[in-house]
Amino acid sequence: MIIKPVNGKHPQIPEDCFIAENATIVGDVEMGNECSVWFNAVIRGDVHFIKMGNKVNVQDGAVIHATYKTSPTTIGNNVSIGHNAIVHGCTIHDNVLIGMGSIVMDDCVVESNTIIAAGAVVSKNTRVESGSIYAGIPAKKIKNISPELTKGEIERIANNYVMYSSWFKQV
Repeated sequence: MIIKPVNGKHPQIPEDCFIAENATIVGDVEMGNECSVWFNAVIRGDVHFIKMGNKVNVQDGAVIHATYKTSPTTIGNNVSIGHNAIVHGCTIHDNVLIGMGSIVMDDCVVESNTIIAAGAVVSKNTRVESGSIYAGIPAKKIKNISPELTKGEIERIANNYVMYSSWFKQV
């Protein structure tokens, strides 16, 4: 794994987090408890800060970055960032699933209890309404999320990644 400071800013990673051997975390990155950063994921806090809450999983190949001096990245609690997703200079609230291969661009706000569908592109300055699913290019609201889907998908995946990371800590 590559964990290194940039311009005197060191990543802050609690001991209970799992970081895969080939993940990269650099610069002004602050992670909450029970987070996991998976194989080939990159969290690059070199041009602005990146703050992550508790139980955030950054899946294989995902990239989290920001925009120089203008757009930091803030991620809430219980957030899953799917394989090969890009989260860039935006705000993600609590209980969110960012689907595989999706892109969330600068200055977007993804409100709580939402799903960004796999492959969606959330264009700059979009506000994703709480309790909804956004899909497509550019991403648009396609429906509301039921409480069952919130519990069955968003919470289940966040909790599963805490469990999965425990398997790797035992090795």
